[in-house]
Amino acid sequence: MTGFTAFLRRTIAAAAVLTACAGTAAQAEPLEVRLDYAYYNPVSLVLKDKHWVEEALGPDVHVTWILSAGSNKALEFLNAQSLDFGSTAGSAALLGRANGNPIKSVYVFSKPEWTALVTTANSPIQTVADLKGKRIAVTRGTDPHIFLLRALAESGLTEHDVKTVPLQHADGRLALERGDVDAWSGLDPFMAQAELESHDRLFFRKADLNTYGILNVREAFLAAHPDLVEKVIAAYERGRHWSLDHKPELAQTLAAASKLSPEVASRQLERTDLSSPVLGDGPRRSIAAAAGVLKSSGVVDASADLDQVLAQLFEPRFTQKYANAQ
Repeated sequence: MTGFTAFLRRTIAAAAVLTACAGTAAQAEPLEVRLDYAYYNPVSLVLKDKHWVEEALGPDVHVTWILSAGSNKALEFLNAQSLDFGSTAGSAALLGRANGNPIKSVYVFSKPEWTALVTTANSPIQTVADLKGKRIAVTRGTDPHIFLLRALAESGLTEHDVKTVPLQHADGRLALERGDVDAWSGLDPFMAQAELESHDRLFFRKADLNTYGILNVREAFLAAHPDLVEKVIAAYERGRHWSLDHKPELAQTLAAASKLSPEVASRQLERTDLSSPVLGDGPRRSIAAAAGVLKSSGVVDASADLDQVLAQLFEPRFTQKYANAQ
């Protein structure tokens, strides 16, 4: 055997060893599943606190939790593939899908009244009509934004009749307190905090204009790992049932996570219905009812077929088995 041949064989053998080692390392690397937690999704806080998702997915899956400060942030993270599961309002999920965000809605985590129009205790604003020409803090692309559009439409106004100030939810509340805006399209728990601690007024409330709290998953993740999606939803069901049976503890969990008082947490939970996880006719009708204002306000293109978008958005098969248990 020549020296060159021996060298060549040693090189090939070394390369084979390195390839085998790399393959073993790749196989040993655990799958990562990224979920959000959000103060507007109390069940997510329970799951994060009790590690029930980790338990459901098992030791071969690494779970990462990421805070969503609003539906717009959850959608942004999903679109950037920074999240696999994200919590949004139903109307925001529809808007995201209409704008090309490849998500599927798979679970209902709440039926809330989490938004209302808010002003200060001594403000002259009494009705939605009084908002004409006024400055309103709002987080665009979220249920409070769509709630504001629908409230304005009911009073014969549009977004062009007011001055919207785009701020994230918590910053909107602070802007109202500082007098930087005249009103705020609020979101719990910050809305409950404003109501209880600053005595701000919820001058326009309409529960039916709030859409459901929806858990969404990246479409590619769902296609690749339907078994993991089912396990995450099973963990959510465990958390939902625990939340219904342990309401004082749920309030404590929410208060601790959001760093707000137990009274504020309890007020938010008074407005949060956790009774059904089913992605059925109720959520579908609620979200569909918001579609019209999305078109008329120019938030989505007037030519968009939002009925088709909604059909593409919903993936109800994971919750159908829970329908008979209600």
